[in-house]
Amino acid sequence: MSPKTPRAPLARHGRLRSPHPVAQIAVVVAATLVVALVGLAGTAAFAAWNAVSSVQDNAIALESSKPLPPSIGEIEGGVNLLLVGTDSCQGQDVKLFPRCKHDDGGERNDVTMLVHIGDDPRRVTVVSFPRDMIVPIPSCPSPDGGRYSAMSAQMLNVSYMYGGLACTALTIQELTGVDIQFAAAIRWTGVIHMSDAIGGVDVCVAGDINDKHTGLHLKAGEHTLVGAQALQFLRIRHGIGDGSDLGRISNQQQFMSSLVRKLQSGGVLSDPQKLFALATTALQQVNEKQLVLDSNLANPTRMVQIAMAVKSVPYKDIVFVQYPTQYDPADNDRVLPVRSQAEVLFTALKENKPLTITGSASAGNGVEVTGEASGPTPGPTASGTPGASPSSSPSAPSDAVELPSGITGTTAAEVTCTRPQQ
Repeated sequence: MSPKTPRAPLARHGRLRSPHPVAQIAVVVAATLVVALVGLAGTAAFAAWNAVSSVQDNAIALESSKPLPPSIGEIEGGVNLLLVGTDSCQGQDVKLFPRCKHDDGGERNDVTMLVHIGDDPRRVTVVSFPRDMIVPIPSCPSPDGGRYSAMSAQMLNVSYMYGGLACTALTIQELTGVDIQFAAAIRWTGVIHMSDAIGGVDVCVAGDINDKHTGLHLKAGEHTLVGAQALQFLRIRHGIGDGSDLGRISNQQQFMSSLVRKLQSGGVLSDPQKLFALATTALQQVNEKQLVLDSNLANPTRMVQIAMAVKSVPYKDIVFVQYPTQYDPADNDRVLPVRSQAEVLFTALKENKPLTITGSASAGNGVEVTGEASGPTPGPTASGTPGASPSSSPSAPSDAVELPSGITGTTAAEVTCTRPQQ
């Protein structure tokens, strides 16, 4: 691995004047895990899924979707899956979300992630997009069969309010040049129920966290989070790092890494009772309109194909990064995409190259790397941060692409801990 470049500080994301609570990483819980459980739970899960007609009735169509192949098998080629967490008050408990007493009726994609699954060899890269990044929104399909007009510069998180999941998919496609074949969105209550069904996710905090905005109170150390507490952890930003949304993104990535390790270590996928609980919970969330899938992802055949492709990817090849941004000179509460740096990332994904992270673990000082994960697929970290001893970590592959230092992130091979706000 080449010497690591100095970690230059990145401008902090502005504190929003009107923050909206968000459903965070459980998009991955509700979509990627549902993919895995259907692939591994067998015929009973198939029967349960097919028995609920609302799965397809409530599915949305993506303009880039393709027809299913005739047989079940590991999905061929690369996969691009969009995962969205929205701030909708529909079906929410107002005791948990008091702002829903005065809901404006809008629904925004406050969490937007692109999951890229490479092919031959399999690699997984999860790219998080800041919700307040100013981007063009393309012409999007409207419910009446027409199209909404394009907009040249809007916050990313209005794309869902503007044209739903299909519009957010088109917006990310235009920004990245990546074709999105599958998409899913989840609301707050879906996050709570899915985390309960999983049996909790282990997280680490480097110091006491006390946040009045989410109501989260955690002592320094390790915690297993379930239900509403898991949602609080994923929503929190004022109590961690620099108090920005960029710090919150890295906190979400810690949650995702831990979730991946739990799945691959057998804590969930080897337990039939938990698998069936996940299947039942996912079906309930679709019925209750807390989980929305595109029409291709809602097909169990497609879900099995994706599950077969991702279930054995090594930790070191599961990478979590944030789309590079800089502050908007006209508004410190907004950020702008740094397309030149992003181009390096998305070119590497198209070519299925291994990635080397040269930037910090967090753009907003939200987490710190504390070690290397032990598990079924030990290996070197992509960023070269402390955790793997030099003697036990081989060099990066010769074709590895060094990402610009403005692209922050970690891999599932790295154990991270959330830093409390100073």
